[in-house]
Amino acid sequence: MPLDRGERYEDPLHDALEAKGLGETTGGGTLLQASGEIEYIDVEIELTDLEIGIPFVIEQLEALGAPKGSKLRIHNGESSNEIPFGKFEGVAVYFDGVGLPDEVYAFSDVNVVIEQLNKRLVGQGEMLSYWQGPAETALYFYGRDAEEMKRQMSGFLLSYPLCEGARVVTIAGRDEG
Repeated sequence: MPLDRGERYEDPLHDALEAKGLGETTGGGTLLQASGEIEYIDVEIELTDLEIGIPFVIEQLEALGAPKGSKLRIHNGESSNEIPFGKFEGVAVYFDGVGLPDEVYAFSDVNVVIEQLNKRLVGQGEMLSYWQGPAETALYFYGRDAEEMKRQMSGFLLSYPLCEGARVVTIAGRDEG
C-alpha cells in the first residue's frame, strides 16, 4: 500500500543516508493499475556522493526486502543510467471476492489464511502487504524462493474454502508475471 512504501523503504533509507551523510530521500510515489492494484512504487533520493552512495542505497534497499526486478535509476545532469537489484522473490495469492457461495464468506476468515500461510512460510518468507479490489483480494508474500513458497502454501490453499479457485502468481522472481 502507498503508506507501506514510506514505512518499509523510504523512512529507513532516509535515516540511513542521513546517518552516513550521503544524502536523503526527497519523496516517492505509487503507480496504480486501472484496477487499483499497485503497478510499482518509487522512492526519490538525492545523494551527495554517487560513488559511495549508489552501492549503499542498493545494500540498504536489499536489506529492507527489495524484490528482484527493482531498478535504481540514476539521473546525473544530462545522463541517466539504470542498475537492476533486489534479492527477494514475490508471490501474490488472489482470492475470489464475489463468486464463492455466501456461506464461504460468512464462515471463512482471511486472517486465518494469513496466519496459516505465514506459519507455513516460517524461515522462507512472509506476507508483507495486501490489496482488496472490487472482485478479488490479493495477499503479497516475499521471500527467498517463489517456487518454494508456492509449494509450502499449496496444501492449505487446496483445503480452506475461502481459497477455492485462488490464483497464485509469481510477481518477483524467476518466472515473473
